[in-house]
Amino acid sequence: MLPKTIVRCMLSLLLLNACKSEYKFVLNAPKKIQTRQTLTLSVAEKMGKPIDSVHFSIDGEKITGQNNSLQLDIGHYRLGKHQVKALIFYENKTKIVSKAVYFLANEAPELFTFKIRNTYPHDPKAYTQGLEYYQGYLYEGTGRKGASSIRKVALHSGKVLQQHNLDSAYFGEGITILNGKIHQLTWKSGRGFVYDLETFTKQREFSYQQSLEGWGMANNGTQLIKTDGTERIWFLNPETFKEEAYIEAYTDKRKVENLNELEYVNGRIYANVWQQNSILMIDPNSGQVTGVANLNALKAAIAKTQQLDTHDDVLNGIAFDAKNNRLFVTGKHWNKLYEIELIKK
Repeated sequence: MLPKTIVRCMLSLLLLNACKSEYKFVLNAPKKIQTRQTLTLSVAEKMGKPIDSVHFSIDGEKITGQNNSLQLDIGHYRLGKHQVKALIFYENKTKIVSKAVYFLANEAPELFTFKIRNTYPHDPKAYTQGLEYYQGYLYEGTGRKGASSIRKVALHSGKVLQQHNLDSAYFGEGITILNGKIHQLTWKSGRGFVYDLETFTKQREFSYQQSLEGWGMANNGTQLIKTDGTERIWFLNPETFKEEAYIEAYTDKRKVENLNELEYVNGRIYANVWQQNSILMIDPNSGQVTGVANLNALKAAIAKTQQLDTHDDVLNGIAFDAKNNRLFVTGKHWNKLYEIELIKK
């Protein structure tokens, strides 16, 4: 039997050799990068050990590089989080290392102010969650359990002409009109409803998939567009309700979360941000926030005429009359609805 000291030495040598033979790879990649910049990726072994080759990929798509590095023009990518991976070949073995990289917009958003064109009455009991203009009328979705509804509203009088109340189990959210149907989201129930536009009779229900919750809704004429309270905007097939794609809203510095009520306006997605009295203008292809309209003065004007809850009763409602190029906005429990013109600063 070998002495204990010799056994310990032999074990130490084995462990030392094992440590020496272990490869430790590093994927060099920026945490954030603007899409006008060139993305540079490289792989190194901490001890300088040889690497046979490296295959890079972004979101599962293979990208060709040279040797152990890669330079890539990322101008055509959507903004937001991307998963970068490196498949490393060495000593007849392979290993994958990965890193999240955030693609940011090329430039800061343009800033807008506004001018009030017209003012209309609005039901102060309506906890507005969705708003849409269609063939001369406003359609509105309201929220809170026991008070959620869809409504047809006369623009000039604010009178509710038709109403369907949701079951008290549901907290109503955004609405949109597409193909002769009203589509409505609910907040945390993971379920949406489809109604006949004329009768408000419920025709279908659908379930959410990857999106977390139901917040705002709009459409681009062929797809439903949905927010879930994060920075993501989802595009849904209106027949199957499959979430076919998404973008993430980013400026040149950061992501924008809590995206809420939506409207599709002249090729841009307009979005409210929860608890902020503003409108974001978002590129539907990349997710770039191209403009921001500050509407704090509207809430200040409303607050002079009625008592508002500072937490809840914020701007939340965007509707667009494409034929006459009119933009309407209101808020939760606001007693007025405004037709406004956005003006670049």
